[in-house]
Amino acid sequence: MPRTVDSLQPVGTVHPKTHPHNPRVDWIREKAPEHVPSKLLVEDRNSRNGRSLIGCDFHPSWQQVSWLNQETGETGDVKLAHEAGAADNFYRQFPTGSRIGLEATGNCQWFLELLAKLGHEVWIGDAAKIRASDARQQKHDKRDARLLLQLLAENRFPRIWVPSREQKDLRQLLMHRYKLVRMRAQVKNGLQHLAMNQGVLRKRKLWSRTGQQTLRELPLAPWASRRREDLFKMLSELDAKIKVLDEAVAVAAAQDARARLLMTQPGVGPITSMAFVLTLGDVSRFKRGKQVASYLGLIPREYSSGGHQRLGSIGKQGNRFLRMLLVEAAQSVVRHDESFRKEYVHRCHGKAKGVAKVAAARKLAIRLYGMLRSNTPHAGIVSSESRSRVPLVVPQAG
Repeated sequence: MPRTVDSLQPVGTVHPKTHPHNPRVDWIREKAPEHVPSKLLVEDRNSRNGRSLIGCDFHPSWQQVSWLNQETGETGDVKLAHEAGAADNFYRQFPTGSRIGLEATGNCQWFLELLAKLGHEVWIGDAAKIRASDARQQKHDKRDARLLLQLLAENRFPRIWVPSREQKDLRQLLMHRYKLVRMRAQVKNGLQHLAMNQGVLRKRKLWSRTGQQTLRELPLAPWASRRREDLFKMLSELDAKIKVLDEAVAVAAAQDARARLLMTQPGVGPITSMAFVLTLGDVSRFKRGKQVASYLGLIPREYSSGGHQRLGSIGKQGNRFLRMLLVEAAQSVVRHDESFRKEYVHRCHGKAKGVAKVAAARKLAIRLYGMLRSNTPHAGIVSSESRSRVPLVVPQAG
């Protein structure tokens, strides 16, 4: 049954029957209220434009919805199963331009496209910040939907940047190539084990023409021989598919001005540049390079208190795929960039190589961000980094 905003009590309001100083209440048999009161700060009725606010706790097979009509002040809750046409019929009854908030989640592309088709405004929120905004320890789907609605009504919804449909499709290209490369690595590991079981230890040389011929001529048992044939067949198929995807990534990077700008950095190719552009999106939403490093999870965890600073390993928050590409690209940049190489070698003297690689990846991420923010190629950004940051004091004559 729909509720009105005027009937909702603010957070912290206690019902008269449940007041702790009311001696008539039997606390053993007293039932909990039917719903948890929530405080919805709505604008004045004269300023309402008829748009509805909807909090959606999305699941793959169903969703819990809590809605508010800003014109009438009515609210309601409903559990909506994802049956044929059910979501379309439900959201079609709301006026065009209604604002719908949901947590960042996966497997919801069809739902986002449906809402865009109906003309609604979709806000995607940071799931960690949404959960942190509720201090209560009780969590269930209806309460989550009402919390999303409350954040929308109070203008406290932690909205995050969402890539466009074209950017999401290019991300699929990069991810599909990455998955195939991992499959190819597993196939190569299987062939390496077959060779090592026969006493052949060639490492990378096993993939040369001579090494592969040696592996094909090894005398193996029937089923081991069948496995070798199948793995070689899979390897050739994966090589052909990855080659096509590499060409597609190169074409996409050549057509993107920002990716071409990042490829002026020695050691950065089309895959890393496209992944960086598609992950960061509009770089103006970051005020400085440290925020980019934090966004990608390349800064250490910190547990400091009482004047004592305690730093741990990197946070590993953000896009894991791009973080892996940056670490790999940093090792290539170290071989081509003198400033990177000097800092990397110096850090290797006192730290583990893994720490030095992550530090180089962090520096590379900040440099690529600087190139995008200032629209400056590698040569210009290096010259600006080499300048003294302390202004020179020129003595005046006399």
